Amino acid sequence: MQHCFDNLYAQSVNGQNFYDLMKLIISNENIRLAYRNIKRNTGSKTAGTNNLTIDDIKHLSVKEVIEHIQTMSQAYEPESVRRVFIPKTNGKVRPLGIPTIWDRIFQQCILQVIEPICEAKFHKHSYGFRPNRNTHHAKARLESLINMVGLYHCIDVDIKGFFDNVHHSKLLKQIWSIGIKDKTLLSIVSKLLNAEIIGEGVPTKGTPQGGILSPLLSNIVLNELDWWVSNQWETFQSNHNYKHNGSKVKELKKSNLKECYIVRYADDFKVLCRTRSQAIKMNYAIKDFLKTRLHLETSDEKSKVINLKKNSSEFLGFSLRVIRKGKTRFGYVAKSDMTKKAKSNALIKIKDSIKTIQKKPCAETVWHYNTVVMGIQNYYAAATQISKNLSELSSHLNKTLYNRLKNIRTEANFNELTRTLQKRYNGYSPKYYKIQDMVFVPVYAQRHKTNLCFSQDICNYTSSGRIKIHQNLRAINKSVLSYIMKSFIPNRTIEYNDNRISKFIAQYGKCAVTGIELGKHDWHCHHKTPHHLSRDDTYSNLIVLFEPVHRLIHLKDNSKIKTLVISLKLNKKQIQIVNELRKLCRNDLIIN
Repeated sequence: MQHCFDNLYAQSVNGQNFYDLMKLIISNENIRLAYRNIKRNTGSKTAGTNNLTIDDIKHLSVKEVIEHIQTMSQAYEPESVRRVFIPKTNGKVRPLGIPTIWDRIFQQCILQVIEPICEAKFHKHSYGFRPNRNTHHAKARLESLINMVGLYHCIDVDIKGFFDNVHHSKLLKQIWSIGIKDKTLLSIVSKLLNAEIIGEGVPTKGTPQGGILSPLLSNIVLNELDWWVSNQWETFQSNHNYKHNGSKVKELKKSNLKECYIVRYADDFKVLCRTRSQAIKMNYAIKDFLKTRLHLETSDEKSKVINLKKNSSEFLGFSLRVIRKGKTRFGYVAKSDMTKKAKSNALIKIKDSIKTIQKKPCAETVWHYNTVVMGIQNYYAAATQISKNLSELSSHLNKTLYNRLKNIRTEANFNELTRTLQKRYNGYSPKYYKIQDMVFVPVYAQRHKTNLCFSQDICNYTSSGRIKIHQNLRAINKSVLSYIMKSFIPNRTIEYNDNRISKFIAQYGKCAVTGIELGKHDWHCHHKTPHHLSRDDTYSNLIVLFEPVHRLIHLKDNSKIKTLVISLKLNKKQIQIVNELRKLCRNDLIIN
């Protein structure tokens, strides 16, 4: 489907409209890709209102799955949505809407086709729920505006319950204005938005958090805000032709326009301005735009203008403010800490994992503790004050660690850490402890890592943009991989057909025994534990082999085995691998 998605992206960049997208959405290849993408999502194990999960679909053939989705599309009516409440750290709950597994696959089919069209239209400084972008890119952009452009007046705007208050008819108009003018598709999107939620009835506004399409739809809603703010200054269309951007900015500064830049991650966004008066005016204008154009209410007590030299602003778990620093371009730089809420959440998470160790002291629970600590370190390493923040956290936790685990942990040393952890924590000298040879990692041991801004050259829908992402795929012959992806075995399950592609890629298109590069027709996908015994099509039970090697695993005639071993020129190690596979097939071992 990649060539097709690239064309959609290129056409969207050129401002073309799209009228007949349903053919693409329900094409065989797009449905197979949707299954592949949904399957690797952990949410695929969560049941909807009909109690079905991906496990109920994987045993079906490719043809059956394709036919089911194509039948659904003919007179589409979404099934009811299951309501689930996820507890938040502040004691409140977040409502999620879980569609049925078939509706999720169908939504994924739609997402794959409309995402490249939307990506071409989205603002470059919107970072939430978009491919290859993350929170650290948004933070890096905000800091570069402070450090490199010298903007210290920040507008904080809080949208009240954004996901629950999206205006449906406004959203459909926005999808139309982006260029998606397929009325059948728009009708389906409208039905998805109005799918009944069990226990709550039919929603009149909002996008269900938990739906596959919801993140993209929320970006479409706020894309209008991104471009409106951007067109006030950053992308202001002037009648004059300027030699470069610097001369344009110089002329703009002579005008009455307000110098402002937006950075957005989902519904959390900041606008930075040059002066306080500009920021106050923009604050009123943004609130008015959200209310009149997007029908969204803002919180007056949480929406304010902040002078970052005097106060801090919170963004994505980081607290940012500006401090004086000599020998820099403007004499000021951004300083970032973990927010109070982030510290509190981290403390609760680590304490909970310590309590789990106390109840069940073993290597597994200690490793879970380590993953929690390293997750916090990895995310907040972007804060300039991370060492100080984690040291405070560590001093709070020392008492808990001592009181709860003093009788079950023993002292350890640095050399007992795994090689990867030794590399990570080299240079720190805390007191190490362990339970069952699993060493506790130190909470405070994390240095600041500078964020890099997102490279706008990276794109899933251009060949040059993909080169930066898919360096490892160069190792596989593209024509062979393309052939394998297009061909499938009709009488086998969709699970098997999908996993054989994954296994071929994982082995870089080479035989697991001989290591030779495989062509279009000289390879087989072998079940380690035979399919007739196990009915196991999982990824771990498959292995890709050169066709003669596959024959060797199943052969029982000793003279034929001997001839094949000689012709393949197998060494002792390779024969050992073949023997392990023969043993699982209940065949006699080859005696070398």
